[in-house]
Amino acid sequence: MENGNLKMENNIENAITCFKKGEFQQAIDIFSNILEHEEDNAEIYNNMGLCYTKLGNFEQAEKSFTKSIKLNPLIPQSYINLSDLYYKSGDLSGAIGVLERGSYEMTDNYVIAHLLARVYIEDSRYDMAIVELEKILDAQPENYDAYYDLGRVMFEMGNYEDAISNFENVIEYKENNEFLYYYLGQAYEANNEIDKAISNYLKATAYNTKFPMPYKKLGVLFLAREEYEDAIEFFEDYIKLDIPDEERKNVNELINRIKGKLTKNG
Repeated sequence: MENGNLKMENNIENAITCFKKGEFQQAIDIFSNILEHEEDNAEIYNNMGLCYTKLGNFEQAEKSFTKSIKLNPLIPQSYINLSDLYYKSGDLSGAIGVLERGSYEMTDNYVIAHLLARVYIEDSRYDMAIVELEKILDAQPENYDAYYDLGRVMFEMGNYEDAISNFENVIEYKENNEFLYYYLGQAYEANNEIDKAISNYLKATAYNTKFPMPYKKLGVLFLAREEYEDAIEFFEDYIKLDIPDEERKNVNELINRIKGKLTKNG
């Protein structure tokens, strides 16, 4: 019996080695051989599903992941892999269905709950996303990723004050992130708190001088305030960055119009 277990372990190791080397069909062949003796091995079906996914054989991958879940409904990775298969094929409803079942089977698995919330967000099911995210935060009050996603949902729903609150919570745990400061700036701007919006856009540019969008936002906000010199400065910084040529052309024309206005008024 011990020899049999050792042989199976060696086969699994060989299959995993093949997978890591990109020899996916060879890995499938080894896993298939194992299943001849371990036909109820849910982990092997999950591993085969990954191999089929790498080969682009989504039909067999789906069958393998589904078989894994049927044999053992308490393997989180099988739900995650199957939902990812559906998600990448554009089937958000299919991905949601798989994650909902996984969340039902494993109510305390917050990785699945978080993935489910994110697919809900992408499918514009905001109320359902909020339920999942609040469940996560009840159990993990320092989960800044959940606060971030909740901020995104609140922003999309037009609840800018709650969006700001959640983004500010993230900053308590994760500073020096240009995207976070940019999104927080957007929330403050939408809430008509322009000074705070400008402050956060400036922080975004400070942490990543090559991140284009906050430069454009700053240019627009200073232009709206008729602070033309500052507007020109940020627009000129913006067009030096990696943006589409047509965008660069349009903003350059805007800069010239502002400069013309200053010359006329000067």
